Amino acid sequence: MGNEFEKKDEVTEERGRERRDSDERDTEYSDRPDRRDDDDRSDDKFSNRGGGRARVYFRKKVCKFCVQNYPMDYKNSDALQRFITDRGKILPRRITGTCAKHQRLLSVQIKRARILALLPFVKQ
Repeated sequence: MGNEFEKKDEVTEERGRERRDSDERDTEYSDRPDRRDDDDRSDDKFSNRGGGRARVYFRKKVCKFCVQNYPMDYKNSDALQRFITDRGKILPRRITGTCAKHQRLLSVQIKRARILALLPFVKQ
């Protein structure tokens, strides 16, 4: 068994490599300090919570048209402005929170307002 290790050392020396301990590599090549020394988690104000990630709860977006009977009319350009980006694109459902039915109606109303020049196709 001792012969196998000696052969491995000879092979690595022939290739021009030297064997180093892991401690030598860490101290010799590391540019930043050891992170284990800088661990200040015990001083954190949230240390009594326990492990794991904090849960982030998202509030479900509701359709304004369903809940509040929000007026949807192509003549009401101020109300339609809320559903358009600065570049003139129609905002998607996942951002506005409208239901599928009202999103379809909203896009029709916005397109009508664009044709009648109440809303711009592209903002400048």
